[in-house]
Amino acid sequence: MALYFYQAFSKDGKKISGHIDAPSEQAVREMLGKKGAFPVKIESATGERISFFAKLFQKKVTTKDKILFTRMLSVLLKSGVPLLQALELLVDQVEGRLKTIVINVKDEIKEGSSMADALKKYPSVFPNIYIQLVRAGEASGKLELILDRLVNYMEGREEIRKRVSSAMTYPIIQLIISAIAVSILMVYVVPSMVTNLKASGKKLPRPTEILVGISGFFTKYFLLIAIVLVVGILAFMYWKSTKKGSLAIDKIKLKIPLIKFFARTGAVVQFSQTLGMLLESGVNLSEALDIVVSIIDNKVLANTLSEARDKIIKQGKIAQYLKQTGIFPPIAIYLIKTGEESGNLGQMLLTVSKNYEEELGEVADGLASKITPIMLVVMAVIVGFIVLAIALPMMQQADISNLGV
Repeated sequence: MALYFYQAFSKDGKKISGHIDAPSEQAVREMLGKKGAFPVKIESATGERISFFAKLFQKKVTTKDKILFTRMLSVLLKSGVPLLQALELLVDQVEGRLKTIVINVKDEIKEGSSMADALKKYPSVFPNIYIQLVRAGEASGKLELILDRLVNYMEGREEIRKRVSSAMTYPIIQLIISAIAVSILMVYVVPSMVTNLKASGKKLPRPTEILVGISGFFTKYFLLIAIVLVVGILAFMYWKSTKKGSLAIDKIKLKIPLIKFFARTGAVVQFSQTLGMLLESGVNLSEALDIVVSIIDNKVLANTLSEARDKIIKQGKIAQYLKQTGIFPPIAIYLIKTGEESGNLGQMLLTVSKNYEEELGEVADGLASKITPIMLVVMAVIVGFIVLAIALPMMQQADISNLGV
């Protein structure tokens, strides 16, 4: 059986469309004919006939799409709708690549596969944590509850990402605009003004000489600077993508004052929330650690957990190894250790995650308001220096002219 999309005209001449499970296109025509409908278009909905260009411009699956799909599936399952029927209902509620995935997942389940195994074929859309939680939900018979946790998890991660991104976007835009404005002044405006100033034959003030030197350097080596900048960025991106480079970057992040807070707190939230949710959903510690190590962003923490994995599983304790990373604050270590001793590690990890997630959000919200004045001061100093360097020789000429009068 396969899923087909059809467009047809009903008995009263109205245009209708939808999906039908059938062994062939001819079977679809016969089924529509029995309903008194005249088919005008029938095509496979499994995604096998999608052209290369259609795939190229097909709508990508966003985090928002996954959250909506997961929430709707949870609601249907809570209402007593069987999984297969729920997926069939959702086919018409999603679009783009996600629509194709839902159709294929439904067909895989019909053939006897589990939902987790079907989703595993799309690692770029559904990460390992999503798949493992779905697997745990299927095994426990509480898939709808697991899906609720997944929705909360994805919404929490997306909210933090948006708040941190929003806090950093405005200062970065200011920095880029400032760099462009100063470059235009140095390459085009200043040289033409300085030429007139030099024509007087008078010795230029020190600030003006500095500005002329900087402007001359920019003008003479502008193309070289641009090439070096582009090559440098590409080389940095490549180095950052390597195992050695990503580890070095994460170590540096943990030392730079402002970035250190976001790197440390972000790692604490991501680790605690992920591991806590996995443990609370019934995933054993061994599998949960493997998932956390594979998805956690901070390589310093990931390497420490990976090296201590066997000891953690054998001892059933993780607090002492988290302390070795130098990332987790003492109070977080204490709470996690308390959770281990009381047998409520999963719940305590979620508590730690919630506390530091709130702190991270508050700092992110206040960051833009603190950085903006600093950026304005920096801009004022740069522009003020340029204006001063240009104005000083003009003032000197005006003074000389007055004395001559």
